[in-house]
Amino acid sequence: MNKTAIILGATGLTGGILLEKLIADNKYQSIKLFSRSRIEGLPSKVTQFIGDLLQLELFRAVFTADEVYCCIGTTKAKTPDKDTYKAIDYGIPVTAAKLSKENNIKTFAVVSALGANPKSAVFYNKVKGEMERDVQKQNIRNTFILRPSLIGGERNERRTLEKIGLAIFKVIQPLFKGKLAQYKITEPNHIALAMINLANSTSYAEVIITSNDIKKIAKK
Repeated sequence: MNKTAIILGATGLTGGILLEKLIADNKYQSIKLFSRSRIEGLPSKVTQFIGDLLQLELFRAVFTADEVYCCIGTTKAKTPDKDTYKAIDYGIPVTAAKLSKENNIKTFAVVSALGANPKSAVFYNKVKGEMERDVQKQNIRNTFILRPSLIGGERNERRTLEKIGLAIFKVIQPLFKGKLAQYKITEPNHIALAMINLANSTSYAEVIITSNDIKKIAKK
């Protein structure tokens, strides 16, 4: 295959791992990155489009591919202003889905979060739920929404409270059984692998991929 993939969020933890895997995957001839900052040292199969992702519509003409992987996401600590937070976590994925539909891209995979619900009283869960709802409204043929729990891994930026939370979660994880299993830490490597496997499979009809299933799909 000579596929083209778009990645949104390649400068982040999960998006960076996804980029590495797609570069190594011979099924992908071309990878397009859309981001605010350039990544140095990438091979020629990667093309970078640098700009303001809050104005993703400006990239309409070059937003063409077989698959779109959306790993965009911020945090309350990094983006305390709720309007800006929503513009990122809701606005960018939904705009990307609209452009995908407009440009006849058949596969759209996006990272959401456990607890996403458009009717939630929790602002951050509500935003993710609204994003999921409006992505699905685009009726892209292969739509996959991944809902990880707390995402593990080492990040470049300093997130002291998050590191403490991850450390606590690692200690108490053996207690998470039955319905609580969905709250176990989700590894970014598993998210990246699951996204790729979903995009390259014809056997998954599910749109919502739960945290429990992410690891299973990653290992297929």
